Amino acid sequence: MKTCVFSVVLLFFFLSCNTTTKKEKEIEAIPADLKVIRFDKIFFETKPNDLPKIKKEFPFFFPAGNEDAVWLEKMQNPLWRELYTEVQKKFSDFDLYTSQLNTAFKHIKYYFPKAKTPEVYTVISEMDYNNKVIYADSLLIISLEMYLGKEHKFYQFPDYIKQNFEPNQMMPDVVEAFSKKAIKTDAERNFLVAMIHAGKILYLKDMILPEYKDEDKIGYTETQLQWCQENESYMWRYFIENQLLYDDDPKMIPRFVTPAPFSKFYLEIDNESPGKVGAWTGWQIVRSYMKNNEVSLPQLMQTNAKEIFEKSNYKPKK
Repeated sequence: MKTCVFSVVLLFFFLSCNTTTKKEKEIEAIPADLKVIRFDKIFFETKPNDLPKIKKEFPFFFPAGNEDAVWLEKMQNPLWRELYTEVQKKFSDFDLYTSQLNTAFKHIKYYFPKAKTPEVYTVISEMDYNNKVIYADSLLIISLEMYLGKEHKFYQFPDYIKQNFEPNQMMPDVVEAFSKKAIKTDAERNFLVAMIHAGKILYLKDMILPEYKDEDKIGYTETQLQWCQENESYMWRYFIENQLLYDDDPKMIPRFVTPAPFSKFYLEIDNESPGKVGAWTGWQIVRSYMKNNEVSLPQLMQTNAKEIFEKSNYKPKK
């Protein structure tokens, strides 16, 4: 009997490996030769007299209403020049990230065949941590000044924000930028919808970035991820007992879904908890839904939160 069970398990293992290998080969065969334009270098290495040339070549970086004096001042300002120097130290060679981008977009095109392979532009912007990466169909803009490493002297931000200013967050941010095009917005507005929307983004990262660790996908430390895993059942009981799932108070989002120094249960555990535990919980619901339903990734992105929750058979680990 034991031999029979072992044989079945072994057969399942090899079938699973063959399926994975086949998918990986199909993904690898997808053409996704991204073109990366280092606009950060072009801009800061252009002579002031040549500003009209790059304005003509890259008009989308020079919105109407700004005088040339604005751009000339930026080119020559000592602080901007110093920031440019720091970016070049970190990203003088961009080949590794170009390779990662190609791999990510091969995965994207495997699941979303109609997705366009964008032209990628690297820039130095205004340290807008809410828009580190911008995706717009055929255009992908990456602000390199946001990936210098969390301890960089230029970062005057709270720890919970700057902990994700690391180079290894670039690809998760790219996938998150893509998700804004891929995910259909729910008509309803409540805590469950917000959780599952965040869960869809994280599940996209599961599929597009299969080699990444969970903590890197969500932007946690190992300790923060472990806290969620160990307290999953407790958090879920709290949400249910306090009837929060269908709560449409906008304050639920900053309490539990968006980045924060900690989540707000208004209990002693708050200071131990990481932020966005609702996003993590939504991720587990989406994973459970995909495990229990035959649904493609694009279909998942279009399915409303209520249906996902009801068909997920989600049960928190104890």
